Amino acid sequence: MAATSKQLVPTPDISVNLVRARAGETFKLGTITIRIMEDGSNTHDRLGTAEFTIPPHTSGPPMHWHEMHDETFLVLSGRMRFHVKDGNVINCDSGDYVTVPVRAPHTFSNPFDEECRFLNTFTPAYYINYFKLLSQLTEAGKPMDREANAKAMAYFATIGVLDSDI
Repeated sequence: MAATSKQLVPTPDISVNLVRARAGETFKLGTITIRIMEDGSNTHDRLGTAEFTIPPHTSGPPMHWHEMHDETFLVLSGRMRFHVKDGNVINCDSGDYVTVPVRAPHTFSNPFDEECRFLNTFTPAYYINYFKLLSQLTEAGKPMDREANAKAMAYFATIGVLDSDI
């Protein structure tokens, strides 16, 4: 007796999303360029993704931790430095991958002599809106304003770390 196969679950009618190499919403955060690859609109806000380009000798945001989302960082080119709890640093080269779970104090910088590019993911995707808000509070091409950064972080369950706790 030949078995007949039957699809038990109907095949969904959902399309994939492609962001071409030069596409995506792009804006400046000070001297840092951000290109939004996925803002959550294609993932029911489960995943957000952005590409960052950081010039040489550029500081990142103040040390902080996230109450509501995880992050990952994949270094695409150049080098970057992560600053973590207790004053420790992690230098990363192209191809290195860093996971930052909820509540892990961190920040990043590019203290090196070459530009750095990295892919940054957020779960859930809502944190993409932090960067959009911050771009409205800062001036493109000028160093980041710590006060504006702290103000934007407060809207997205991100807590600054006191200098005495670093």
